[in-house]
Amino acid sequence: MFKKIDLSAEVIVVGSGPGGATVARELSRKGKDVLILERGRDHRRKFYYGTYPGALRYTDRMSLLFTEEGLNIIAPIMVGGATSMYCACAAEPPAWLKDKYNVNLEAEVKEAVEELNIRPLPEDLRGSASTRIARAGQALGYDWVAQPKFMNPARSKQHGKNFNCSANCMLGCRCGAKWNAAEWVDEAVAAGARIKEGARIKAVRIEDGRVAALEGRIRSLPFTARADTVVLSAGGIGTPRILQNSGLDGAGVGMTMDTTVMIYGVSQEKGTGKEPPMTWSWDNPDAGYMLSTLTDPWLMYLLAAVRKGIVPALRWLQWNRMLGVMIKLKDDITGGIYPDGKIRKPLSAGDTERLHDAFEVCRRILIEAGAKKSSIFMRPLIGTHPSGTVRIGDMVDTDLQTEVKGLYVCDASVFPEALDRPTVLTIIGLGKRLAGHLTKNL
Repeated sequence: MFKKIDLSAEVIVVGSGPGGATVARELSRKGKDVLILERGRDHRRKFYYGTYPGALRYTDRMSLLFTEEGLNIIAPIMVGGATSMYCACAAEPPAWLKDKYNVNLEAEVKEAVEELNIRPLPEDLRGSASTRIARAGQALGYDWVAQPKFMNPARSKQHGKNFNCSANCMLGCRCGAKWNAAEWVDEAVAAGARIKEGARIKAVRIEDGRVAALEGRIRSLPFTARADTVVLSAGGIGTPRILQNSGLDGAGVGMTMDTTVMIYGVSQEKGTGKEPPMTWSWDNPDAGYMLSTLTDPWLMYLLAAVRKGIVPALRWLQWNRMLGVMIKLKDDITGGIYPDGKIRKPLSAGDTERLHDAFEVCRRILIEAGAKKSSIFMRPLIGTHPSGTVRIGDMVDTDLQTEVKGLYVCDASVFPEALDRPTVLTIIGLGKRLAGHLTKNL
């Protein structure tokens, strides 16, 4: 006879990425009884963390998650969520979030910037090739700036390792320089919160219009977790799926992705691949895209280039001299997360036009930086920020509460539009704001 697990708490947080970790930390520090349910596990101290085999182990479908249109989505499922595999970039929320949607995060973001010491890397650590690209962009009239980072080189020394950052840190930071939301999970647990790993949530049980419990499985055992307040922070894909299973049919209708692509060119000098990723950037909100310095890790480059043809694949041999510029589009709301498990994210006509314009700018910058004109090509598109699937104004109010009393959402799924910039700082701001709201109302 199987055993059923029964859990309860004052607040249950589903997911331990930047949104869930922030809410759990803030509430537990204020003495609330918090239970964190995380589908993945904590891989930080495993020998494979930050390696290619590790990345296959802790990403959804071993990094082979694709939309119906072939857009590759790398979705980490682990304690700390996407902050284990991000480029550690910080960007303040766009002005339109406050102006159009009445969500003011200024105080919360300022607090996070001070807490986490967010700032650009020192000039000598930004990479010579990356800096060459930024100078080329500036020479052409584009206002490239040093990118603020959730990264502190001194932390690597505290971990007994040297700061040796390259694009490989997108597989997981092995030197400890990057901030990871799992650290705030640790702080929440130290303040009294509990965490259950390997918890797959099936649905929210709703009674008389309010949240009653969560149902699912922890490894092979069924469980019920009861709470008067539940915060879903399972991400732009996971959260709408839970809500769909709970009877909220509007979840997952339409999505944004900050659709991303790298433009490459080969130079005669050292490339950007062994340099810290995204140390320089240029935001062009009027045109609807952001550019930054970035090259795929060497094996990821090959796997992507093969899909473009034999010539791009052969340029893998020149990876050490490859210059890379990333395009991050402010894409339109299209497609969605479907109950049959499929994900659709077609490009709109506007997305295609923005992509073409951004490519031409990248081409000019790469040539100015020393790339051979004939070597320039675009890798296949990737989906970096699945979001906008449970949008503010549609599925949640400005306090992030759904139509179900006591059921909240705090992750990238609540974005009402594509952010067109790194998302983590905005999500942390939302988490702090929600925690303040819950503290007042619990």
